[in-house]
This record gives sequence, structure tokens and C-alpha cells, in this order.
Amino acid sequence: MSLLHLNIGSNQDRRKNIRLALDQLANFFDKITVSSLFESPSEGFEGKNFYNVGVNVETHKEASEVIDILHQIEDSLGRNRAMPKFSSRIIDLDLVLYDDMIDEAINVPRKDILRYAFVLAPLLELNPDGIHPEKGVSFLKLWKDFESVNVFDLQKYNIDQLYN
Repeated sequence: MSLLHLNIGSNQDRRKNIRLALDQLANFFDKITVSSLFESPSEGFEGKNFYNVGVNVETHKEASEVIDILHQIEDSLGRNRAMPKFSSRIIDLDLVLYDDMIDEAINVPRKDILRYAFVLAPLLELNPDGIHPEKGVSFLKLWKDFESVNVFDLQKYNIDQLYN
């Protein structure tokens, strides 16, 4: 059984789309654990704020199968893959970690761990003792280093905000 960490983000009808994505993940994975809800400004373009959640799941599925499932969920929720990388999103599901796998071809561990608070914060929350497979340092150390050199706006809410 492999432990995976996923990141879900949306800045269009955010509550609804993240709830729908979480519901669909339950059809494919067991032992789903969801982080707090994080809100942050859009990155790289002008747009509405994003909601992001981190999700830990356990699976016997291969990484390629997981990525196919994430794309299937995105497609079912109306994700337009023709949009530029930095643009508003109905839904975005990313494989962030797959056990200790290092595979640059599929971007695992996801490079965004080191770039964006909205990826690292939920990862740290759900995996407080975790170690970055490439860097060999704890997510807590990465967070402290990130905080010390980056200016960012990240609000944390109870996950129940999705259902209010």
C-alpha cells in the first residue's frame, strides 16, 4: 500500500468544486485524510483567490494510474486543458508525493512543494514528520526556510468552511 499526497485547488465556485473533487476521490481511494482549507491569491495572473486542500490517500495503484484518475476527475468537473498554465481553474488536482518516489518525468515529488505555500502548508499539516524525498529534510524545516525568505498571503480555515 502506497501513501500519496494530493493537492486540490479551485478559484471558480471553489467550495462546490473542491467538495465534488473530494467526493469523487472517495470512489477511487481508501483512507482519505483532508487538510485544513487554505486560501491564497492567484499566482502568476490576476484572478480570484484560490482555495486549496491537501489530501493523503492510500492505494495499490501505480503513479500513472493515479494521474489518469486525477485527470478523469478534473475532466468530469469541466477542467479546460487548453487554458494557460497560470489562469483561473474550475479544478486542479495534482499528485504531490507518491511514497518516496522520485520521478522527474511525472514531477514527483512535485516541484511546487518548494515554490508555493498553498502546496507546502497542507502537506506539512498532514505529514508533520514527513521528509522530502529529494531534499532529505523534513517538511517542517522546508516550511521554516520558506517562511524566512518568502512573502506570501495564506489564510487557513477549518475544512468545514467547504460545507457552509
